[in-house]
Amino acid sequence: MSAAVKSAPETTVTSDGAGRRTRLRQYQVQLLERMQAARNNAGARVNQLGVMIGGERFLLDLTQVGEIVPVPSITVVPLTQPWYLGLANIRGNLISVIDLGRYSQNTDTPAGSDSRIITFANGLGFNCGLLVSRVYGLRHAAGMEVSGDRLRDADANEWAPLDLAALVSDARFLHIGF
Repeated sequence: MSAAVKSAPETTVTSDGAGRRTRLRQYQVQLLERMQAARNNAGARVNQLGVMIGGERFLLDLTQVGEIVPVPSITVVPLTQPWYLGLANIRGNLISVIDLGRYSQNTDTPAGSDSRIITFANGLGFNCGLLVSRVYGLRHAAGMEVSGDRLRDADANEWAPLDLAALVSDARFLHIGF
């Protein structure tokens, strides 16, 4: 009888151990599903920042955006490309300011009371900011209709995705001098 009493707790421990393993497997499966869903959402770039540059609407990936600041005074740097507006001091850091409208579309980005500088995220390793004439705020890109290389929102506004990481690896963008 004592052998039967000893085997009962072992069976309980074994079945409890099996239950733990089953719960652990379920947890791992759920965790993998959540990670996969996060990767899929990151690939879709669900939330993006909508801005106006040179008369065109762009969507910026939030992971590539640093901060949005009012346009400070910009010091012109001689012998640079016309789209390179100069240097600005933003919170003690010198930031290169670019007019992407002039760079890509040969259209100046008008500076007005709604204009801002969008700085690049630190992860891009590039102290740079883009002059934007207007910030529209967050946009839910997953709900937009795909139209060629652009997205169209419910109000029929077209948005062009702008990859800042690709921009900082473009040799022409990196060459600001004449």
